Amino acid sequence: MNNEKLIPKTKTCFYRLKCPACGNEQNVFSSATTKLKCLACNTVLAKTSASKIKSKTKIVKELR
Repeated sequence: MNNEKLIPKTKTCFYRLKCPACGNEQNVFSSATTKLKCLACNTVLAKTSASKIKSKTKIVKELR
């Protein structure tokens, strides 16, 4: 029996974003509901949209 048909894949994931100001990398949820800021320098990294974030910086890696 094929388990891929029984277990659906999620549409959400985590992204690793790199801050353009200080170079800090942090993991964020792809369906965040608030504005995402860098923990080190407080620069805005991403804004929210209807279902996913709109990144203002480079996405280093997609973590599933």
